[in-house]
Amino acid sequence: MSEAKLKILVVEDEPDQRNLIVLMLAANDYQVTSAESVEAAIVLIKQDEPDLVFSDWKLGQLTGMDLLNYVRRERPDMGFIIATAYGTITHAVDAMHAGADDYLAKPYQRQTLLLAIDKVAKSIALKKQNRRLASELSQQQELVGLVGKSTMMQKVYQRVQRVSATDATVLIGGESGTGKELAARALYQLSNRKHKPFIAINCGAIPESLAEAELFGAEKGAYTGANSLKIGKLEAADGGTVFLDEIGELPLLQQTNLLRFLQEGVISRLGQNGELKLDVRVIAATHRDLQVEVAEGRFREDLYYRLNVVPIHMPALRERREDVGQLVEHFLKIHCRQYGMPTAKLSSQTLKCLLDHPWPGNVRELANRIERFVLLGDEQEMVNELTLTPQMLDTNGFILPETGIEWDLFEKDCLQQAMTKHEGNRTKAAKFLGMSYKAFLYRLEKYQLV
Repeated sequence: MSEAKLKILVVEDEPDQRNLIVLMLAANDYQVTSAESVEAAIVLIKQDEPDLVFSDWKLGQLTGMDLLNYVRRERPDMGFIIATAYGTITHAVDAMHAGADDYLAKPYQRQTLLLAIDKVAKSIALKKQNRRLASELSQQQELVGLVGKSTMMQKVYQRVQRVSATDATVLIGGESGTGKELAARALYQLSNRKHKPFIAINCGAIPESLAEAELFGAEKGAYTGANSLKIGKLEAADGGTVFLDEIGELPLLQQTNLLRFLQEGVISRLGQNGELKLDVRVIAATHRDLQVEVAEGRFREDLYYRLNVVPIHMPALRERREDVGQLVEHFLKIHCRQYGMPTAKLSSQTLKCLLDHPWPGNVRELANRIERFVLLGDEQEMVNELTLTPQMLDTNGFILPETGIEWDLFEKDCLQQAMTKHEGNRTKAAKFLGMSYKAFLYRLEKYQLV
């Protein structure tokens, strides 16, 4: 009979009829329980959660319709077949309108009952399959902080999910602002190491003179100012994952030390005679073309191949414009929640401007613009900014007076908000606004905010 092997609850107040139906269904390999009243049926529904209810219409003071209404309210996905007395077609019509999957008119034959149950069983199986597919699709629209349903993002999701459970070294490429660190964190969160440390290192932000100590640690007295033992980032990540961002900026000497670690799994602290065995998964990222860096002698070829075991490319936002709308909603929710504001919405005109924008700063630029909109609440200013052309700006990126756009107040407000948010840290404020540090200082001076 049916391959579904559903759990079925039979609700019938006449004992002989109830027992007959139970035996019939059990003989066809269904799991069957029974109840003599609506009240008893509700207890069993809560307790056993059957897949399908087969109920008579007449059940004492309450009816099968009362039970159907309860099921559709509390368990909308549960199958329901109702049996009605001969000649009461209006009852059958009412039941179907109320959400019954099928009805049988008494008296009915054994085969008629089994066919009706088989039909509902197939319907339930199809609903479960559709829910599973919908759930999978929903997961692929967002994966551990990564957002987007474009074909290019599907490839990212698939590769992240495929290698996350392994210890394979991953090299994430892509322009600045595409979400390389988010991809690294997704790999970490989906891995068996998720309860161990995740340590992110910006290789471009470490002074060359301190790079060895930062990465590998240093013994007390190893260099001037080393007044105590320093644990390096790799050692601190033991058992977990280290993310080497902007790996292309790592000095050649430290490239050699990193290669040794990747090959042998050991490090030596600066000033240490012995070795330390570590268990660390390495994920690296770069906006540079490392093959070009190798060809020009700035990056070790053997290290490149050690890092590039599994490459993942994060696409530029202009390459996946179909994700812009979803990203806008995502950032609106995040930043409204962050600042304790009600969820904001953008007009269709603004959304069109967002879709048409070239996004040189990628997802980071979009996130910054949405955060500024949430803070300042001026949609027209954002539209004006998005529709600017290079011909409308001076060499420092300011709007030329002849454009007729009043912009100074807006720019000053943005600068002040950024400085307040980052407690006067100019480097962080400039990065938040997606500006170079030099351009940021120029604007601070212009508005006398220094």
